[in-house]
Amino acid sequence: MKVDIFNTENKYKIIYADPAWLYRDKAVAGGRGAGCHYTVTRLEDIKALPVEKLADDDSVLFMWVTMPFLEEAFDVMRSWGFEYKTVAFVWDKQRTNYGFYTLSQCELCLAFKKGRIPKRAVTNVRQFLSEKLGKHSEKPAKIRERIDTMYGHLPRIELFARQQADGWDCWGNEVEEK
Repeated sequence: MKVDIFNTENKYKIIYADPAWLYRDKAVAGGRGAGCHYTVTRLEDIKALPVEKLADDDSVLFMWVTMPFLEEAFDVMRSWGFEYKTVAFVWDKQRTNYGFYTLSQCELCLAFKKGRIPKRAVTNVRQFLSEKLGKHSEKPAKIRERIDTMYGHLPRIELFARQQADGWDCWGNEVEEK
């Protein structure tokens, strides 16, 4: 179900987010930057989203972050009322991109908590996933499936979603109604 996060009383134990990070001057770099594929969001606007009001007192936030935005991810997490716990998932995209220091090939999904971590249904979900890159910024469906395996019985929402997924509420400017 598509949700207006600014006008809802819903509370979620699982929040899954893939912020549309604004890459300064890289937004239109050779027609390849994020801003060429979807609407990007300033850091201050990401931090201002009402995620703290969406989060149940005991909840987990899974947030995707590219390496250049690792430090900013911690600012976002704190502004949303969460504390850092671990790297939940590492995605090997099976393709390299040029970076300023090394060839970039992996993306991280960090885990943050508010209150107590909700009880998982299973505890044997793997952290590492090697799967080919899809459309620009599209995350592997297998990660959402892994979260479902761990917490599928709990209320959950995907922020910055591109599509609706079964059992998930969602918010994002690319989500179409089913």
